[in-house]
Amino acid sequence: MLGLLATVALAASAGAPSTEPPLATNFPTGPMELPDEWMTAQRMSDGATDLSAAKYANARGEANQLAARTRSVYRPLAERSWSFFGPANIGGRVVDIAVDPQVPDQVFIAAASGGVWKSGDAGATFTPAWPDNWSQAIGAVAMTSDGVLFAGTGEAQPGGGSITFGGDGVYRSTDRGANWERVGLADSHAIGRFAIDPSDEDRIFAAASGNLFVPGGERGVYLTDDGGDSWRQVLAPPNDTTGATEVLVDPSNPDRVYAAMWDHLREPHQRTYGGPGSSLWRSDDGGENWTRLTNGLPTDADQGRWGIALAPNDPQRLYAYVGTALGPFRAFYRSDDGGDTWTQQPISANQASQSTFSWWFGKIFVDPANANHVFLMGVNLMRSTNGAQSFSSVGGVHADQHSMRWDPKVPGRVYLGNDGGFYRSQNNGASGWVKSTDERYTQFYTVDVAQTDPSLKVGGTQDNGCNRGYNGAGGPWNAIGCGDGLQTLIHPENPNIVFGCSQYGACYRSENAGGTPRQNIGTGQTTSQRRNWLTPLQFDPNDPNVMYYAGNIVNRSTDNGRTWTAISPDLTGGGPNDPSGYPWGTITTIAAAPSDGNTLYVGTDDGKLWWTRDLGGSWHEVDAGQLPGTWVTRVAVHPKDANIAYATFSGFRSGSDRAHVMMTLDGGLTWTDIGRGLPDAPVNSVIPTADGLLLVGTDVGVFLSGWNGGEWAALGADLPQAAVMYLRYHEPSRQLTAATFGRGIYDLTVPRCPAANTRLPLKEPGVGLVGVLSSCRAG
Repeated sequence: MLGLLATVALAASAGAPSTEPPLATNFPTGPMELPDEWMTAQRMSDGATDLSAAKYANARGEANQLAARTRSVYRPLAERSWSFFGPANIGGRVVDIAVDPQVPDQVFIAAASGGVWKSGDAGATFTPAWPDNWSQAIGAVAMTSDGVLFAGTGEAQPGGGSITFGGDGVYRSTDRGANWERVGLADSHAIGRFAIDPSDEDRIFAAASGNLFVPGGERGVYLTDDGGDSWRQVLAPPNDTTGATEVLVDPSNPDRVYAAMWDHLREPHQRTYGGPGSSLWRSDDGGENWTRLTNGLPTDADQGRWGIALAPNDPQRLYAYVGTALGPFRAFYRSDDGGDTWTQQPISANQASQSTFSWWFGKIFVDPANANHVFLMGVNLMRSTNGAQSFSSVGGVHADQHSMRWDPKVPGRVYLGNDGGFYRSQNNGASGWVKSTDERYTQFYTVDVAQTDPSLKVGGTQDNGCNRGYNGAGGPWNAIGCGDGLQTLIHPENPNIVFGCSQYGACYRSENAGGTPRQNIGTGQTTSQRRNWLTPLQFDPNDPNVMYYAGNIVNRSTDNGRTWTAISPDLTGGGPNDPSGYPWGTITTIAAAPSDGNTLYVGTDDGKLWWTRDLGGSWHEVDAGQLPGTWVTRVAVHPKDANIAYATFSGFRSGSDRAHVMMTLDGGLTWTDIGRGLPDAPVNSVIPTADGLLLVGTDVGVFLSGWNGGEWAALGADLPQAAVMYLRYHEPSRQLTAATFGRGIYDLTVPRCPAANTRLPLKEPGVGLVGVLSSCRAG
């Protein structure tokens, strides 16, 4: 997660906190430096104001129905088996940790969009402890002393949208993750923390953060008195855009409970990540009544997310920090009287390491044996040994910290979760951090497969760079540069030539399989005024020396990416100064026809489609009235006919006629919706195979049809329900590779469907070819 440059419109500070308008953070006029804006903008590009868990729940339900029909009618498709290719050694965002109080070396973690995982070897390796076919978004985990495990779904770190998917409540497992049942708070959207009463473990508090996009719902602090069977709200938020992110119980006096509230709302073109609802609270009667803590703390509206912690060996000692509504670190506080009074500590923004997005962290942890030994979560892991008088950075771990837990059974052992995965220290967190060796919950944006050998793969990942998997299925992957890893490519004839891109089209070319030396390409060598977070970089399938790169202008290289020439005007509807406020105006996808190198198709973030038949000599825009108007996620051209192309779209139909998959048979002049029957979810990738099949990857799975669509089936029944961001098909071996956002890379062998291999021209799009799917067979 990189910093955000933004402007802020300050609301008036007069008036009571409960009615004062919040601070509004408008999108900047320069490039956004956060992946959540890319993820959110495309999924809300239909003008929707809600990217809620309910939409994904509906889409998953439709996907499950389609899978059930596939098992009934098209069994050979349902019986296809997805196999995990990797990586095991890269990891991904870990947002919470629960240490098993009974079983030595057993730990449970919440992987951001990868479910709940269990380790029996102190975090060296992990195995899934969550159903693959449920939502994979997890925000919190906790375990009672007798081994009852709780999971709160949905992240409370709102990157802005799909990068932090919402959830559907609290789940309980009485057998350490083998089986789960939902036990409440279905409308909480995100759970930030659990706190268990040590004197009565049937009493459990949950911090419910609420729907990021829609005010109201189940927000605030909730309490169960019966081990999760029922829940009641004990601390209501001061307004309907505020939710709870932290709740703590004083171990020496369980009647004393603390909570942190955060006022936040995400709208299509504005984020409000602070306001009058942001505050700290205390209860002295077990959560029945609460008082806002204000003595020494700010009470104005310029408060973002709060973090709070108490010292277990001295519960009168409390620590707290708060960011501004805009995002930078604001101040750090300490109390030595249980929160009655607070003193601001001399902590600078550099010491806090919050960058410009303090809302991404919101956590403080205190050594159970030493009240002066404090860890502050930030980009770096920050440590104080003098009671927060000063902090220094702890090295040896990945950036962006989220959770710490001490193992009570092993002195000096501490666990850490961050955007890079899971770490363990045997030196009380001061040093000696060791990363897990098997953590299969990496968030991928893209994947590419070597045409010469499908066991060679590269991929771009969120917060974990570009990576190379040249060691076969299950083998270790190697880092090959990039910041956030976006587009990655392997040369079709030479797998030693690899391309990797960071955000906004900062790409490189390597002749050492992604290693150094690397030639920079993209931002300094191509012509464009704006570039997408995931800037498209593609080979021409007719000639591996020809490549295309597109910002808001299409660029072409004839020497394998060494030099570039612009071949189009601006193909978008405008740039960062659009009235919308969002920095629209970039090309999101480009494809050259395999049968005609002069034909290209291009899609944009503002819903435009273009085509050229003379290599950019003239460009033709598709009539907007034919299109959904939403973000074009991918275009693909038929392998045998340049006049046949497919385009996929993000957003949700939500009962409208907007399409997710469209097809042209006449070179782009007219387009027809062929996606009816698919789940109502963003479609991120599309591939027409040479023998008549059409494959799509969506936020809720992979689906298959014939070339002209009209009838769809689920492909395989065991792919985890993480968003499929990218598909890559290796025609000679029929291997389909899926890049998931939270569960790594998977492979499947696509079945043969003889009836799909029909002669051109195709029948009417969207009607379906009788018997296509039923003819699918193994082999």
